[in-house]
Amino acid sequence: MPLTKEEKTEIVGQFGKDGNDSGSAEVQIALFTKRIRQLTEHAKVHKKDHHTKRGLVQLVSQRKKMLKYLVKTNPDSYVKTIKDLGIRG
Repeated sequence: MPLTKEEKTEIVGQFGKDGNDSGSAEVQIALFTKRIRQLTEHAKVHKKDHHTKRGLVQLVSQRKKMLKYLVKTNPDSYVKTIKDLGIRG
């Protein structure tokens, strides 16, 4: 199930610079994280759904690339983002 419009606007409001900032790295990482968490719960219930698992691996890879970009361009924002999202231990 994709993210609803309300969930997306809430994430953009929390991580974006303004209400229309949906393209910044922080917002994209937060959207990926929300979707990854949803798919992880789905994969726990439906263990044989290999198509979803493949999509989950792709999303994790995209998020990893985006985090790599963010740490190069803005390390302070990287630290704040991973702390707010509760990822990377």
